[in-house]
Amino acid sequence: MRSWWMQTDGAHSALELRDGALPVPGPGQLLVRMHAAGLNRGEFILAHGLHKAGAAKAIGMEGAGEVAQAGAGSRFKAGDRVMGRCGGAFAEFALMDEREALAVPANLSWEQAASVPLVFLVVHDMLVLQGRLRAGEWMLVNGVSSGVGVAAMQLAKALGARVIGTSGSAEKLSRLQAQGLDVGLCTRGADFHDAVMKATADKGVNLVINTVGGTVFAEDIRCMAFQGRLATVGYVDGVLKAEIDLQALHSKRLTLFGVSNKLRSPEQRAEGVPRFVAEVLPALADGRIQPLVDKVFPFEQLEQAKAAMEANRHLGKLVLAMSPA
Repeated sequence: MRSWWMQTDGAHSALELRDGALPVPGPGQLLVRMHAAGLNRGEFILAHGLHKAGAAKAIGMEGAGEVAQAGAGSRFKAGDRVMGRCGGAFAEFALMDEREALAVPANLSWEQAASVPLVFLVVHDMLVLQGRLRAGEWMLVNGVSSGVGVAAMQLAKALGARVIGTSGSAEKLSRLQAQGLDVGLCTRGADFHDAVMKATADKGVNLVINTVGGTVFAEDIRCMAFQGRLATVGYVDGVLKAEIDLQALHSKRLTLFGVSNKLRSPEQRAEGVPRFVAEVLPALADGRIQPLVDKVFPFEQLEQAKAAMEANRHLGKLVLAMSPA
């Protein structure tokens, strides 16, 4: 079978399409014939530490397809439509941990399904499991036009919250406002405090989703309400350090937390899946949340898809569609 690999020397990376043996599922695993896989910016950023210098790794972190073979005692059978987080998803076949596998709602295309597992599970973790976002509260998303940003906005609106989003593109903000974004701020800088306070009647936001990094961290702290929460989920700006206003942290009883699967065990990654199935999957199935896919690339064009992601012109998710078997 064919699969995409990434080689890095620690400073540069290269993509390579390889031929390899078909994986064999063990207990608790599914062999999935992949139909589509979602791109995620973090797996291409060397600073995120997902790739060891001098090593090559099969890449792709989420996808959707048909079960080709199930391990002993599986609740799935051959032919079932599944989506899930899985390593090596940019391939014709991939192994998926059954605990991470989700039944694909009938209304979702393969491309839509492939854009759900990683990003929406991360967003559910940020907004619900850790962020405790409630109806009527305000949420601020730095980089709202990213895949994570769009999904965060969609889930927040489904929960009844109000959303402020920043983006450097007025056109993207306009499109998102048509989909429910309450306040769009056209900026890539740390200059949004006054506008946020005006929108929230000087109360500040209850939850911040920082997909950008250190350049906006201090401004985010300034924008937080009493007992506000701040999630750090990415640092596309490459700035890994920022000052913390300890007085604000102390007096406003703020909560700061990170959202990453890098150091989590398979058991820890699977812990949130049952609540996701109960709380988010129904909204995907009945259309209250519709995954936003910007563009689909053929399987052979991962390099072009990666370049499109780095050009930052997309809104929502970029997806790789596998060639017919």
